[in-house]
Amino acid sequence: MTLSSLVAEPWADYGLVDSGHGRKLERYGRYRFIRPEPQAMWVPASADWDADGEFVPGSDEEGGGRWRFDKPVPRGGWELGWEEVRFRAQATPFRHLGFFPDMAPQWAWMRERLGEGPSTGSGQAAEALNLFGYTGVGTLAMSAAGARLTHVDASRKAVEAGKDNARLSGMADRPIRWMIDDAAKFTAREVRRGRRYDGIILDPPKYGRGPDGEIWRLEEGLPGLIADCRRLLDADSRFLVLTVYAVRMSALAIGELVRQALADLPGRVECGDMAVREEARGLLLPTAIFARWSR
Repeated sequence: MTLSSLVAEPWADYGLVDSGHGRKLERYGRYRFIRPEPQAMWVPASADWDADGEFVPGSDEEGGGRWRFDKPVPRGGWELGWEEVRFRAQATPFRHLGFFPDMAPQWAWMRERLGEGPSTGSGQAAEALNLFGYTGVGTLAMSAAGARLTHVDASRKAVEAGKDNARLSGMADRPIRWMIDDAAKFTAREVRRGRRYDGIILDPPKYGRGPDGEIWRLEEGLPGLIADCRRLLDADSRFLVLTVYAVRMSALAIGELVRQALADLPGRVECGDMAVREEARGLLLPTAIFARWSR
């Protein structure tokens, strides 16, 4: 198992402008926002942050809070892009902007592997599964590489946002299955159906509810979910990517979980931190941990 770091560099429609004193200043297209960031323990490059809005956190440890806008910001969102993918950013009640920019290196890595040609022995395009797929930016990034996708999320609103992003990207007619479902239950059914995938990405939350009230707790559900994902892969599959946010968990722990679950498949496992490079000084702000297997 290899330890490594994945760094999201700034691009035209996104950048981490500055960070420090427990906050970060980011640009999302023409708008700038301040959000809480406990890991930014250093001093910011500038003491004067000019922002369009700021997320003011709640007083409890579990989160909460509200947006405060100092300038006009479209409440319905605005259009951004990454490579061929177009999508709508929006200031959500969950303090993020409707997508996770630190995932950009993962999107590029998966695209490379899915774009290597037809699935071995099938003569068809590679097929990938995106669990907890949210608003579909990762799904569309892989679809743009020519892959067939299955996108699963328990939130109808998130899946509808994914379909809207597909239309924005001119990909409404791409071979994408948009599924409103509990990720763990869907994966277990796919195992029973004897399905296989060339690639799987999963970004499970710390806690969540399925469309029928199913309870998801990361530490309890993740080992079984990874075991089922293994059953959907074979020696011709290309990758599995696991990302984890906002939990007291080590990259080494999820790396070992993936290594053991996929030990019978040829390939390699790497794990480590995901980070975003700050534009002001080039320093790296850690955002999440990951583990991934590739053939």
